[in-house]
Amino acid sequence: MDMMMGGLIGSPNAILDGKALERALVAATQDGTDLADLRARAVPVLATALQEGRAVIAAALEADPFAARSATRAYSWLTDQIVRAVLDFAQTRLHPNPMPTASQRLSVLGVGGYGRGEMAPFSDVDLLFLTPYKQTAWGESVIESVLYTLWDLKMKVGHATRTIDDCLRLAAEDITIRTALLEHRRICGDAALARLLTQKLWRNLFRNTGPEFIEQKLEERAQRHSRNGGARYVVEPNVKEGKGGLRDLQTLYWIAKYLNNVEGGAAMVKAGVLRDDEFEVLDQAESFLWTVRCQLHLLNGRATEQLTFNNQVDVAARLGFIDHDGMRGVEWFMQSYFLHAKDVGELTRVFLSGLEAQHVKKRASLGTTLRNAFTFGRGGLPEGFNLTHGRLNVDDKKVFASDPRNFMELFEEALKTETLIHPDAMRVVARNLDMIDENFIHDPRANEIFMELLLDHNNPERALRRMNELGFLGAFMPEFGRIVAMMQFNMYHAYTVDEHTIQCISVLAQLEAGALVEDLPVASGILKRGVNRRVMYVALMLHDIGKGLPGDHALAGAEIARKVAPRLGLEPGEVDTVVWLVENHLLMSDVAQKRDLSDPRTAQDFARQVKSVTRLNLLTVLTVCDIRGVGPTTWNNWKAMLLRDLHAQALDCLTDGSQTASAKEREAEAKAALRAALQGWDAAALDAECARHYPPYWLGFDGETHQIFAEMSLSQTEGASSSITQDPARDATRACFMMADHPGIFARLAGALALVGANVVDARTYTSSDGVATAAFWIQDAEGHPFEVSRLTRLRRMIDKILKGEVIARDELQSRGKLKKREQEFRVPTTISFDNEGSEIYTIIEVDTRDRLGLLHDLARTLTACNVSISSAIIATFGAQAVDSFYVKDLFGHKLHSESRRKQVEMRLREAIDAGREAIT
Repeated sequence: MDMMMGGLIGSPNAILDGKALERALVAATQDGTDLADLRARAVPVLATALQEGRAVIAAALEADPFAARSATRAYSWLTDQIVRAVLDFAQTRLHPNPMPTASQRLSVLGVGGYGRGEMAPFSDVDLLFLTPYKQTAWGESVIESVLYTLWDLKMKVGHATRTIDDCLRLAAEDITIRTALLEHRRICGDAALARLLTQKLWRNLFRNTGPEFIEQKLEERAQRHSRNGGARYVVEPNVKEGKGGLRDLQTLYWIAKYLNNVEGGAAMVKAGVLRDDEFEVLDQAESFLWTVRCQLHLLNGRATEQLTFNNQVDVAARLGFIDHDGMRGVEWFMQSYFLHAKDVGELTRVFLSGLEAQHVKKRASLGTTLRNAFTFGRGGLPEGFNLTHGRLNVDDKKVFASDPRNFMELFEEALKTETLIHPDAMRVVARNLDMIDENFIHDPRANEIFMELLLDHNNPERALRRMNELGFLGAFMPEFGRIVAMMQFNMYHAYTVDEHTIQCISVLAQLEAGALVEDLPVASGILKRGVNRRVMYVALMLHDIGKGLPGDHALAGAEIARKVAPRLGLEPGEVDTVVWLVENHLLMSDVAQKRDLSDPRTAQDFARQVKSVTRLNLLTVLTVCDIRGVGPTTWNNWKAMLLRDLHAQALDCLTDGSQTASAKEREAEAKAALRAALQGWDAAALDAECARHYPPYWLGFDGETHQIFAEMSLSQTEGASSSITQDPARDATRACFMMADHPGIFARLAGALALVGANVVDARTYTSSDGVATAAFWIQDAEGHPFEVSRLTRLRRMIDKILKGEVIARDELQSRGKLKKREQEFRVPTTISFDNEGSEIYTIIEVDTRDRLGLLHDLARTLTACNVSISSAIIATFGAQAVDSFYVKDLFGHKLHSESRRKQVEMRLREAIDAGREAIT
C-alpha cells in the first residue's frame, strides 16, 4: 500500500521543511575540514530536523489518536526526507563525484514495511543499496557514510548492498528476501536502475512462482502463530506478529500482490480478490491495529509490539475507553481489539484458504480419497453439498442462503466428515448472518442440529471455533455473542471468555475420548461410567455466560441458562441441573482450594450443598474442564490432588459413609501407619512419639509428614531444625520445621519462604504436649512447580538466618516487594470474612486481596499481634488475586465468637494490607 494513497497527518512543511534543512546543512558544514568533521557538523542539524518532525507527528496523533494510518505515512515520508538529505550530503559534500561512471550508479530503495510506506514511530528502516555491477570504491564510501550518519541519528537501519542479479538469485532462494523485495520502493538515486529491478523481479521471478510463494507464506504464518501463543485471544497479544494482527493482514496483501500485481485493499477489490464489504471490514481492522501499534510505540519510547497489561490500560485511556456497564475501560478496549482480530482472522482465512485450494497442491486425506473413489466425487454428502478442491462447498449459493438451517448443517457436516469448509461457503455464511432472526434462534430443528454438533461427532472444538469466528455462533446464541472477544483484565485467565469456553468443551471431549485418563483419572472415570451428556455440554457452554454483567456472574449466568437451556431442547429436570451447575460452577474449586480438606466439616458442608452423587459427578467434571481451560499452565498435581480428595470425601458423605472413618479411627490409623513405617524404633520411643501429639496433628498431616517429624525429633536440639523434601504427589516442595513453640513462628517462617521466592500453597502448624511446634509448608516456585533441587540449599540457608535473627524478614521484604510495572493496574478489592460454622473447633478467616510478595507473612504477623493462634493456612492464588484462609483460635483455644473482636481483627488486617500496598507501588 503506497504511502501516497492517502494524506499525511500534518502538513509536509510542518513535519520537515526540505529547503530549510538544506540551508541549515550548508551553513553548518561550510567550514568543515575533513570527512569526520563534516559528518559531526551535519548530524546535529539532521537530528534536530528528525526529532522536530517526529514531535509534530506525535502531537497530531495525540490530538487525533485514531488517525494512525495518516501517521504511518507521515513517519515514512519523514524518513524519506532524511534518507534523501543524507545521500545528497554524502554524494555532494563527503564524496563529491560530478561525473559518475555507469558502474558508479546507485539507487536507494526502501524494502519491507518502509518500502510499503507504513512506519510506526520507532519502526526499523530497511534499505537496499542497488548497484548495476560489482561495488566500486566510491560507491562503497558513499554507502558507508550514509549508514554511519543514519546510525549517528539513532535510527535502526537494516541494509543490504546488491546488484539486480544478486537480488534475483537471493530472492529465489530465500522467502524473506523475496517478500521484502515484493514491497520495494525507490527513495532516491538512480531511477532507471530501480525500474529495471522491478521489471526483472516480475518477469523473471514473481510471475511463475505463485503457488510456491503461497505455500511458504502459509507455513510461515502457521509457525508465527505457534510462536505467539497459537490462539487469537491470548490476553497479552502481539499486535504485529500475533494471530489476527498486522502481519496476518500483510500476508494477505503480499499474496494478493504477488499473484495479481495489485497494491492495497482498494486495488484488490477492483481485481476481484476482495468484495467491497470485506475490504471495509479489513480496512477498519487495519486502522484500529495501526492505531494501537502507534500508541504502543509512543507510550514506551521504543518499538514495542506486545500489548502487555500495563500498556493496555494506558492505550485504552489514550483512545478514550472508559468504565461502564460493569466492565472497565481497558476491558472494552480489549474486546474491540479482539473483535477486530477476529475479523482479520475470518477474512484472511477465507481468502488464504481459497488461494490454497486453487494454487497449492495438497495430498488428499485417505478418507477424502476413498469417499471420492466410491461416490464419484460427491463424497457421500447430503443434497446441496459438494467437495471443491477437497473442501466442503455448496451447490447453489442462493438456495443455501435462503434457509439458515443450512448454515448449521454445513458446520455439522464439516465436523462429521472431518472436512475443511470451502471459502466460498464461509463467505455465504458471513454475508447472510442477518438471516438469523428470532424465529431461527427458537427453531427446534436448528437447536436440534446444534446439540447434535455438540454431542455426536468427536470433538466439537473446530466447529465451534469456525462458527464463532464467522459470527454465526454469536448470532444464533446472542447470549454467547455478548461474551465474544470479552477479556477479563487479570493475570489468571489466558484467554477471552468465548475462547475459554471453547477450550473447556475441547477438554470435555478429550476426556470422553479417553485421551486424558492418566492426567485426570477421576473425571475420566466419571464419564466412562456415564453422565447426562446433554446437561454436561450445555452447562459447560453456558458456565461463564454471565461474565461482564453487573453482580455475581454465576448468578447472572444461571438466569440466562434458565432461558437458553429449554431453547436447546432440554427437559425441565435437565434445565434445573444446568442452572444449578452454572450457579455453582465455582463451588468445588473454591472449597478445594480455599478450605482445609483435613477438617471433616469441609466435605460434610460441601456435600450438603451438592445434595446428590449425580450433581457431584457433573460438578467435578465441569470444575476440571473449567480449570484446564483457563490456560496451558493453570492445572497441576496440587489442584488435581485437592479435587480428587474433595470428590472422594463428598462421595462418601453422599452415599452410606462406610468409607468415612471417624476422627478417632483416622487418628488410630495414622498412628498405626507411623508404627509400621518406623519399625527400627524401640517400643518406648514409638509410644512416646504417638503420645506427644494432639488429635489435630494426626488428622492434619499425611503419613509421610508424620514420619518426617518423628525422625526430626530424634535429633531435636534447643534451636530449630528443618527438613525440606519434594512431594511429587502434590506437585510441591514440603518444608517441615520443628522448634520450641512461641508466638509469631508461623509469620517468621512465612517471611523466610517469601524471601526465597516461594509461594506457599498450604501450611499448618501444631504444638505437641511437650511444647514443641511442628510446622509444615507446601511451597512452589513462581511457575507453580516444586523447587529445583539446586535451589534448596539457598532456601535452607535463608531460613536458618531468619530463625537465628540474622535477617529480619519484614525489613527485607519491604525492599524487595515492588510490583512489576505490568502488574500494577490490576484492581483486586479486599474482602475479609469470618466463618464459625465451617469447622468444629476453628474460626475460618478468609482474606481475599491483591497478591504480593510477603502477603502471608504480613497477615500472619498481624494475627499473632492480635493474639490469634494460627493452626493452618490454605493459600490460593488466581493471577493477581490471593485468597488466604486461616484456621484460627484465640489464645484460650476458643473460636472468635465476639463480633467486636472480629471487627478489631479485620481492621488490623486491612491496615496491614493497605500498608503493604503502599510499600509496593
